[in-house]
Amino acid sequence: MSFVSGESQHSRSSSRASSASDAPSRSEGRAVHSSDESEGEVRENTRSLRESPRRQAAARSRQVALPARLVGSAGGRYVPPAVKRKMLAEAEASAAGNKGSDETMQRENWERLKKRINGPINKVNTANIKDIVVELLSANLIRGRGLFCRSVMRAQSLSSSFTPVYAALVAVINTKLPIVGDLLVTRLVLQFRRAFNRDDKDRCISTAMFLAHLTNQRVAHEVLAFQLVSLLLETPTDDSVEVAVAFMREVGAFLLDAAPRVLNAVFDTFRSILHEADIDKRVQYMIEVLFQVRRDGFKDSPTIPEGLDLVEEEEQIVHEVALDDDDLEAQDELNVFSIDDDFAENEQKYNSIKSEILGESEDSEGDQGSHSESGSDSDSDSGSEGDSESEESDGDDGGDEAAGQAKPAGAPGVQKIHDLTETELVTLRRTIYLAIMSSLSFEEASHKLLQIKINPGEEQEMCNMVIECCSQERTYKTFYGLIGERLCKLNRTWANGFTLAFGSCYENIHRYETNHLRNIAHFFAHLLASNALHWSVLQAIVLTEEATTSSSRIFLKVLLQDLAEELGLQRLNERLKSDDPRVSEAVKGMFPISNPKAIRFAINYYTSIGMGAITEEMREWLKTAQAKAMSEDSDSSSSGSSSGSGSDTDSGSGSESGSSTGSYTSSGSDSDSGSESDSESDVSGSSRSSSCSSASRRSESRSRSRSGS
Repeated sequence: MSFVSGESQHSRSSSRASSASDAPSRSEGRAVHSSDESEGEVRENTRSLRESPRRQAAARSRQVALPARLVGSAGGRYVPPAVKRKMLAEAEASAAGNKGSDETMQRENWERLKKRINGPINKVNTANIKDIVVELLSANLIRGRGLFCRSVMRAQSLSSSFTPVYAALVAVINTKLPIVGDLLVTRLVLQFRRAFNRDDKDRCISTAMFLAHLTNQRVAHEVLAFQLVSLLLETPTDDSVEVAVAFMREVGAFLLDAAPRVLNAVFDTFRSILHEADIDKRVQYMIEVLFQVRRDGFKDSPTIPEGLDLVEEEEQIVHEVALDDDDLEAQDELNVFSIDDDFAENEQKYNSIKSEILGESEDSEGDQGSHSESGSDSDSDSGSEGDSESEESDGDDGGDEAAGQAKPAGAPGVQKIHDLTETELVTLRRTIYLAIMSSLSFEEASHKLLQIKINPGEEQEMCNMVIECCSQERTYKTFYGLIGERLCKLNRTWANGFTLAFGSCYENIHRYETNHLRNIAHFFAHLLASNALHWSVLQAIVLTEEATTSSSRIFLKVLLQDLAEELGLQRLNERLKSDDPRVSEAVKGMFPISNPKAIRFAINYYTSIGMGAITEEMREWLKTAQAKAMSEDSDSSSSGSSSGSGSDTDSGSGSESGSSTGSYTSSGSDSDSGSESDSESDVSGSSRSSSCSSASRRSESRSRSRSGS
């Protein structure tokens, strides 16, 4: 042990001595090394000075080829917009003849486009969705539609609570660029197929939720929703029923308005699954909760949440993508960069589309383009520039409004534009027609019609379109009468519109075909029978031989027969003979009492159509008028006979002439009575017999007067 320790001590002492002896040599080595480093630095500096022109030229070439790295980078320097535009123009000019630099520039543009799409989507919410839409449309969404769809689908799957916000964002962009909405719906359908085949429940639920809200926003068609539910409930399992329940809770409120009958069939399927299928208790409870939600009217799951109803109904574009389409393509090549041979031309085309969508002028287009280019690398810069641009646009709008207040429309220098092509009117009529034809019930049609935005003064078009749609049917449908009744009873404006439409239709009834005017008569008969229209509308009808045509007589016949069928002949007569002064004044044209010829025509017309019971007053008036006329004739004849008998100085010739005159008078009266009896024969048998008896009595009285004379 002592030996070992002594040896170790000796070794430690010898190492200290050697290190002490080596110290001067290490210091000398450091001095030599430092001198070598100084010489190397001098040589390097000299080489850098010699190569500085080449490095500067290379830097300039990189600046021209890749301007985005020097413009608006996170740690770069500020470059004015005019200089930015100049640098971009130089880069494009230099890239025109250099294929490699052109590819590099397109790749850099692709990277900027990716950032300009992903950034706004990641920060969208209900409060800033309008600004985000403007920011996204300022980027080339036609070229980057694949990036947009991928980013939206990824963001929605990661934060399902924001699904209504993403659906509203897509709905707004779909109105301007439908190709984007079609691609998104197609990819969601394909993604749901894959997830369903792989039994990926989470992915199925997230995709179904997105499709449900796109259906609520009228981007996807409701047929796709029913196909999806049918697929899930075809072979019910715990997972498939759970996905179907989650889907129906989101889209049920919309389907309740759009297609209630089909929705009832879906809930019948849920009911049969609840009672017959072998599913877990938890899933059964979910179905029961779904039925309770339906009974409550889906009040906790509205069709569109508050603040996200951003698209007008007439601007919506619905994509009819079916779940079983075999020709659907995801177009995954749009997600990766590819060289565009017509890059500059396509960019110019999108700039013109963007200026048309956002309402930008050509002068401000370049400035906004430079701002968007400079802010592509950082979301904060682009957001601040977007805010400043929106403030500037708000200021411009305010200035325009102030100018509009300072100069009214009638002031000199302000030109008022009149649309003589009636494009807006044609669009309104098309919207009303589609709303009616796409409805399954009259409640749904009335609801859709009342949701249409109608400018003041165009309310009459709604009434005219309902009548026109009714007339075009092969046979009359009560569907249209119920729509008119609902509209008239909801608002007096529509009742006044249908009143004006009745007068217009009757005035131009000769222009309609027989089938069309029959449908119109049935329509107005329904409105009158249900008291949706006041009976004073009948003032447009004047029943005389001169004032009517065959078309108007057919119209009145169908109208009265339909009313008699709905109300009964007695109630119809009571309505027409109502004590209401407006009604009594309105039906004077239908029941004339001034001209015997018009009275006979009306009596014959009503009797021929089976409405003889409503002609009693006219018959009584005609009898009274005839009796009065007969009494006047008898008075005149008796006065003539008394004057003839009192003259003693009359000669035979005078008596002969008197007798001849009397015979002429008698013959004339006989002919008159004969003509009257012939005309009365058209009215009824009773009037005919009374006229014959009165004529016989008058002839007997005249013969007695002649014998006395």
